[in-house]
Amino acid sequence: MSSSTVLVTGGTGFIGSYVAADLLDHGYDVVAYDLSTDPRILEKLDIADDVEIRRGDVTDPTDFVRAVRETGTTHVVHLAALLTNSAQSNPRGAMQVNIEGTNNVFEAARTLSDQVDRVAWASSAAAYAPPAKYGDRFVTEDDLVSPDTLYGATKAYNEHQARVYREEFGVSDVALRPTVAYGPYRETGGSAFLANIVEKPALGEPFSVEYGDQVIDWQHVRDIAQAFRLAAFTPEDDLTQRVYNVRGELATIREAAETVERIVPDADLTVSDEGELPWTQRLDMTPAQEDMGYEPAYGLERGFRDYINVLREERGLDPV
Repeated sequence: MSSSTVLVTGGTGFIGSYVAADLLDHGYDVVAYDLSTDPRILEKLDIADDVEIRRGDVTDPTDFVRAVRETGTTHVVHLAALLTNSAQSNPRGAMQVNIEGTNNVFEAARTLSDQVDRVAWASSAAAYAPPAKYGDRFVTEDDLVSPDTLYGATKAYNEHQARVYREEFGVSDVALRPTVAYGPYRETGGSAFLANIVEKPALGEPFSVEYGDQVIDWQHVRDIAQAFRLAAFTPEDDLTQRVYNVRGELATIREAAETVERIVPDADLTVSDEGELPWTQRLDMTPAQEDMGYEPAYGLERGFRDYINVLREERGLDPV
């Protein structure tokens, strides 16, 4: 039995399931706290039997405190949120889940301060402005935060409330600003093209994609999972800040398409340069590397090949 129990909000979702798998691999006990108790992704990762799944809603403060207390949670990884498109179509829901829900997490850590050692939580690169605001340079955590989306605005606000809980109430927290995760079992959403550029060709289907000349941070979900574990367990004395950029490999959409075509030579991909991405992808992650030892394990070639072969195996196709 591990001496640390990590409660992962959104723990049956895409990133949450991989976070659970990474934590289990490192010897921690895991509670997946989520409105959905569907274990589909946990089962695909072969860990459903090793995770305690607890149905709950982060917008219910009493339920959340009870869950933390009853499970003996020592660390929280807070991922539950309404993402970009959902937030845009349901602004009030976004405020309730993303802001009030996050407040409930911090409140639980304050109330149960003798039990909870750290809250690692998902801010987002969406807190930054569109790429044109920064030019071609890499942005640091001290750069202009000027979100163009409601989702990004909720994340920027949460960074402020986290600081207050840290400075006024002694709650230990670490926020990460990842971009968008890709990898097997990703749910479609506002950035579905990131999945489809790999998934469609892997299964022999054509696909057209925009943003061809724009740089994307291709961050494999297993690398994001690693980052959240490090954020939860890096000792206080090693942290020089509380908000960290994390990223994977930078490549344009066109370069990503070319990588897919090398792996799947008969891929039918059409790339255009239409559209503009809503936030910058060029994140300087030096502090995360130096303070937490974060190093992405998945470059584009490895990440895409791994992703494609999982999909092909599920369809009974030969690996590439």
